[in-house]
Amino acid sequence: MFRIIALIVGLAIAAWGGVIAYRALFIDPAVAVINEGTGVIRQSPNILLVACGLIMLACGACAAFFALRRKPM
Repeated sequence: MFRIIALIVGLAIAAWGGVIAYRALFIDPAVAVINEGTGVIRQSPNILLVACGLIMLACGACAAFFALRRKPM
C-alpha cells in the first residue's frame, strides 16, 4: 500500500516540477535586462524557477523509481 502511494506522490511531484520548469522556460514572461550603455533590452528566463522545477522533477522521478523497485534499499 505504501509503495503505491509513494509512486503516485512521486509521479505527481515530477509532473509538477516539469510544469514549473516548462512554464519558466517557455510561457511565463522573461526577466528583462536593460544595458544602459547601448539601450539594448535582453530577456532571459527566470533561472531560479527553472532550477527548482528541474530539482522537483528529478526528486519526484527518483521517488517513483525507488517505489517501484522490488528490493528495498
